[in-house]
Amino acid sequence: MTTQILARRWRLSGAIALVVLFFAAALILHAHWSAFLAWCLATQITLHRYLVMYLLQLNNHQYTGGLWLLIGAFFYGVLHAVGPGHGKFIVTTYLSTNKESQTAARLIPFLGSLMQGVSAILFVFILAVGFNLAAGDLSESRWYVEKASALLIAGFGGWLILRGMQSLRPRRVTFTFRPLANDHGPDCGCGHHGVGAGAHGDWKTRAGVILAIGARPCSGAIMILLFSNALGIVSWGMAAVMTMALGTALSIMGLSLAVRYARNSTAALFGERGGNLPWLVPALKIAGGLMLIFFALVLFLTVIPVSANGDYIAAGC
Repeated sequence: MTTQILARRWRLSGAIALVVLFFAAALILHAHWSAFLAWCLATQITLHRYLVMYLLQLNNHQYTGGLWLLIGAFFYGVLHAVGPGHGKFIVTTYLSTNKESQTAARLIPFLGSLMQGVSAILFVFILAVGFNLAAGDLSESRWYVEKASALLIAGFGGWLILRGMQSLRPRRVTFTFRPLANDHGPDCGCGHHGVGAGAHGDWKTRAGVILAIGARPCSGAIMILLFSNALGIVSWGMAAVMTMALGTALSIMGLSLAVRYARNSTAALFGERGGNLPWLVPALKIAGGLMLIFFALVLFLTVIPVSANGDYIAAGC
């Protein structure tokens, strides 16, 4: 009994320390947020211009530029994941309000990031190659695509709210009479196999997360594809974009695992079902859905076709 009390005290002390560290980090980040955003954007623009230079080297048959193109694209993807973006917000919101397995916490951001690269390739080759649109028309088309992706994110937020409201409904209690035999197994229905067992997300919700992440192509990837298409080295542009998506995927996977660990640690401290507060988990799902809808609204209202200085990458990536 004394050991359990000490364990609870240690857990509570650890939780308090984590909360204090989180708020301290949030205050430091808030104080330097504008400088951090400016650094991320400036570094991405510099890397993007290096990628264009490597494409020009490939066009001049300097094949060492191909190796540097892939290396630069990978680090561009990593840097893109470090900066603010819609994919990280979606993954963080979903994993912090839903119980997921470790495999799903890895695959969801990984597949979503790779789908972002695929959507950029489809965007360029359907519009630029298929319909032969000019650069200005492509910029306006990207604007419409980002508007549509914002609506998709809002729709996914509404889906999370609906799932949370369904969880708040009282469930019917059914009684099953079983003989007094030693048939106590994981499917016996007695409810004594740990709290929240089998409460993982379904494939429809996971597919919605992946689609919401991948539906918005990166502006930097689009410009690399357009430039490589103009030079006639499309395969190198596609390889650079998918390498870029791989760098983003590996970085967001680390974030998703950290969010899952924090969520499960909090659930272990307070109980997976919220202890005496059965409405807590559904309320968190509803709050997460509302946050996604608010984020989608901001994204819908602030997206611009091209930046003021004419740099496509600054228009949103």
